Amino acid sequence: MARFYEQIAAALAENQPFALGLIAGVKGSSPQKTGAKALFFADGRIVGTLGGGCLEAEVQDRARRALRSGQPGTFELLLDHDFGWDDGLICGGSVCGLILPHAAQAAGIWRELARCETPRRWGVAGDFSIRWAEDGAPGEWLYQETVSPPVALWVAGSGHVAQAVAPLAGQLDFDVTVFDDRPALAHPRYFPAPTHLRVGPWEQLLAEPWPARPVFGLIVTRGHQHDARVLAEWIHRPFAFLGMIGSRRKARLLGEQFLEEQIATAEEINKLCCPVGLEIQAQGVHEIAVSILAQCIQKRAEHVAQSSGIAPYRPEAAGPRTDPHRAPPSP
Repeated sequence: MARFYEQIAAALAENQPFALGLIAGVKGSSPQKTGAKALFFADGRIVGTLGGGCLEAEVQDRARRALRSGQPGTFELLLDHDFGWDDGLICGGSVCGLILPHAAQAAGIWRELARCETPRRWGVAGDFSIRWAEDGAPGEWLYQETVSPPVALWVAGSGHVAQAVAPLAGQLDFDVTVFDDRPALAHPRYFPAPTHLRVGPWEQLLAEPWPARPVFGLIVTRGHQHDARVLAEWIHRPFAFLGMIGSRRKARLLGEQFLEEQIATAEEINKLCCPVGLEIQAQGVHEIAVSILAQCIQKRAEHVAQSSGIAPYRPEAAGPRTDPHRAPPSP
């Protein structure tokens, strides 16, 4: 699945007018979080989502008007009984955001973000212009966000679990690399693009250069001995998250062995998650894959929260609201 900035780049190639809508602030319950984005086209198409339902329909209507007038604007919507009853959207929270009908003018920024290889920070300035916002750029900002490359997911092993994990992980915006010494299994017939395949002797595979981005590791090889071999190397690497398939007994025995043979420290061993995956009573490889990736999503969200890449929108910096008839959200 294409990342949103890749979808903007694709929209630019179509040469069709669009407005960018984004949620820049949320209070209380809402169907989407700060940073949610969508492209609204004059023909009614929507790429991305602000949460669907009446919220998205309201912003879409405003985006169509903005495309006709050429005027950017802000919005503040209280998701109360009156606003959302017909569609069942009565979250009780509030959202505020921006509508940018001239977003295509920032084509250079969008194309750079689409091929993002290092973190880049962009924002919407007080005059609604879209700019790079790096190195503490001065001025008033309505919104700022840091865009990072997809989290890398290294999967050791190419068996049934890996084959179930890889395609789903790709749809969930992980950059997946599968490692194995079996070319018959680590093969494009089982792992179509965009999965990267690394095939060769394990001593070569375990020396893979470390990328300049957060990396999650998943050990699902064909047996205990191969798992232990990979773990003995990967446990020393700075994974943001490292999981291994197996039982608690397996984790305990390997931990005792690694300590006794001085393969790893107690601190390193404690970073390993085994058994990997959220406890959802999973049965079968596809359910196991779901449980693993649910945990990866959870850990990725924690990592993003720690780095705090999104700066909230402040309504007072944006001037008057675009809808003077709706009361502002409660503080």
